[in-house]
Amino acid sequence: MKTKIGWTIWFTGLHGAGKTTIAKKLADILRKKNFPVILLDGDELRRSVSSDLGYSLDERNKHMKRVADVCKVISENGILAIASVASPTEKSRAYARQVIKNMFLVYVKCPLDVCEKRDVKGHYKKAKERKKGFEYFISISSGYEEPKSPDIILNTDKESVEESVNKLITKLKEKRIINF
Repeated sequence: MKTKIGWTIWFTGLHGAGKTTIAKKLADILRKKNFPVILLDGDELRRSVSSDLGYSLDERNKHMKRVADVCKVISENGILAIASVASPTEKSRAYARQVIKNMFLVYVKCPLDVCEKRDVKGHYKKAKERKKGFEYFISISSGYEEPKSPDIILNTDKESVEESVNKLITKLKEKRIINF
């Protein structure tokens, strides 16, 4: 079971849309099929690679640039990179597409009110209350630009996690990014 060399699957969407949940399920399935996969979660990378950055739009774009650069190195070495990051601007996604030779953009689409209901960490509430550290929260005090041309849209308010993962796997097979 092999993947084409040089692919990155890039997940974008609001906090609570389901990016990480779907990305983890996809990675688990691919690993069981012996695919070399590295899952990069934006929140985890903020604690290491981008620990010096905050959440302003400029800092978010710098973080996305770093994630894209890491994905480039991973995918160029024959490992499938899966990045679960908000990447709220077209600019950040355009940079990723520019540096990553083969990038598949997954838009995990979910209405804001549904994302707020799923928010077990209380981030949306903190953002609305303007708590320290949440001054630039995407979709509350900072914008989110919907992708203009994603490779697939997963509507997680209408699809179960399993349905979204299966829809994604089907599309990845059609595009010959994975084969099993």
